Amino acid sequence: MTQFAIHQQTKINRRFFEDLGNDIRLEMVLIPSGTFLMGSPDDELERRDSEGPQHLVTMPTFFMGRYPITQEQWRAVAVMSRVERDLDPAPSEFKGDMHPVERVSWEDAMEFCARLSAFTGRSYSLPSEAEWEYACRAGTTTPFHFGETISPKVANYDGNYLYARNPEVVRYDGSSTYGDASPKTYRKKTTLVGYFGVSNAFGLCDMHGNVCEWCLDPWHDNYEGAPMDGSVWNSDEQKDIRVLRGGSWLNKPRSCRSANRDYVNPASHYDYNVGFRIVCHIRGTP
Repeated sequence: MTQFAIHQQTKINRRFFEDLGNDIRLEMVLIPSGTFLMGSPDDELERRDSEGPQHLVTMPTFFMGRYPITQEQWRAVAVMSRVERDLDPAPSEFKGDMHPVERVSWEDAMEFCARLSAFTGRSYSLPSEAEWEYACRAGTTTPFHFGETISPKVANYDGNYLYARNPEVVRYDGSSTYGDASPKTYRKKTTLVGYFGVSNAFGLCDMHGNVCEWCLDPWHDNYEGAPMDGSVWNSDEQKDIRVLRGGSWLNKPRSCRSANRDYVNPASHYDYNVGFRIVCHIRGTP
């Protein structure tokens, strides 16, 4: 069997911290402009048709949260002035201030961004699908930003073949690996953000696993006709489902790849493996 190396990056680019009050801060990392090949090649292990065709996308500069939004950050924003809808200050199944918030809908995440934007005067939003993949890859073309395979030492995902979705009732039959990844590690819940101490070349953590992350875009079955400037691919079709990226503690390793795409109803807030991270667009950022 071919042995693949996992490369750990520790570089952190220019960044700023947003003060949410009560010593709670949000770390935003600069994602530099550039061009990348979005999607997966035809020969990538366990790729799906929805990941193609590969296409070049030119990205402007933006900032992205170093981590998924945590439960303490969520609570801080949930008590800010309402914009369009109420927010549950404690929706998560797996409690912990520094664990990612989960069981939040796309609509809830949009309200979070609207409140944060009103509070700070900056423009916060969910990332476009192109922004998410560009930031995740950080200049790489491999299935994961740390290489050809994944390990439970660097990411939180299901290393076993999971039949039951309920974490209290699980049954196994065989094992699930990617490349030469080791099976038999399944934590059955989220971990602290940054728990593994691994970041990509842009300084982002937890891009593979832990929680699936909402994107702005409505779902499209493939990339035929996708924009090439990093913008949200808005259309009248399939607005009733929105894109998820990154995989989670509940997913097999193939679902945690940089190119993997999934979708959920934007009103759904029952999934204890779904969270989000945010981006900020600041005019004049070099």
